[in-house]
Amino acid sequence: MHTSTSDWYTVEHISGIDSPALLLYKDRIKENIRLAKNRVPDVSKLRPHVKTNKIAEVCRMMQEEGITRFKCATIAEAEMLAIIGAPDILLAYQPVGPKAVRFANLVKAYPAVQLACLTDNASSAQYINEIAGAEGIILPVFIDLNIGMNRTGIRPEESLPLVDLICTLKNIKLAGLHGYDGHIHDTDITIRQQKSDEGFHRVHALHQRIFETHGYTLTIVMGGTPTFPTHSHRQHVECSPGTFVFNDWGYKNSLPDEPFDYAALVVSRVISIVDEHTICADLGHKSVAAENPLPRIHFLNAPEAIPTAQSEEHLVLRVADATAYHPGDVLYGVPVHICPTVALYDKAYVIEDNKVCAQWDVIARKRFINF
Repeated sequence: MHTSTSDWYTVEHISGIDSPALLLYKDRIKENIRLAKNRVPDVSKLRPHVKTNKIAEVCRMMQEEGITRFKCATIAEAEMLAIIGAPDILLAYQPVGPKAVRFANLVKAYPAVQLACLTDNASSAQYINEIAGAEGIILPVFIDLNIGMNRTGIRPEESLPLVDLICTLKNIKLAGLHGYDGHIHDTDITIRQQKSDEGFHRVHALHQRIFETHGYTLTIVMGGTPTFPTHSHRQHVECSPGTFVFNDWGYKNSLPDEPFDYAALVVSRVISIVDEHTICADLGHKSVAAENPLPRIHFLNAPEAIPTAQSEEHLVLRVADATAYHPGDVLYGVPVHICPTVALYDKAYVIEDNKVCAQWDVIARKRFINF
């Protein structure tokens, strides 16, 4: 195991932080935001997805860099953005059931904020229109397009009837098209660009048909962290990366062309020495995103430690020599997937110059704030 006071990630007085814990490195977050700005011709092209960070202070850092448009996945994330005065928020989700009512109430509570949501079918569009009418508001909607993710959305080639319907409804208005291409994460940027172009051409063809039929020039929202640079030059397109702000092992090691550095780590401790080649740390399923196969985390100061088993509160690691480790040793880990890892923590410790300078609430990890 290697830990030096000169390592960028080492925290002074780490003994005061119970583990597992989420650490955020403020200067690295700032730099990642600036790097994202440098990847687009104008800051107005950025609509970052806040599902990664879920933290008001991080979103304020984006605002300080001139970012005014945001994307989110939950109503709590939308409310967090409204609270800090974000002027333009897209809920990249189709609200059904009580969510539509909650969203309408949020819109009413923040009349100065432009709030929009997604829809991908006639019945949902009519339901959103009905809820908006009952609340006396007009809701902007983006049509959610399936261009290969096969998760939500309607195929662009089948979307014109939905466009026509929305144009007849009184309490929703067509504001844009949403084409998330999260299925594209090829390491080769040339392949990524090719696949990105294929998806965009389908969206662009629909955009042209809508202009010809209805005279609308719509906003198009496309691109996560792997693909947003491939869309940055396109007309009418806003890019919506999310992971870039903290970055993680998965993208850092699969997207060599992207410049973002690790800005969020999980700190853990050795709790037991099992045998000569096995140790156990306090980092279970409840502390790091568990949807990927092992390894789900890589330790910067113990790169040789290989996760072999995990349960709710334990992570078993294979090491070359367990005598090099002792109970209480601190491990600094990079999650393979940072977004759902952040959602496991109520608060984050903010690090500057190797010292804790603040604690930030992960306010939008909750499904409800006020609405």
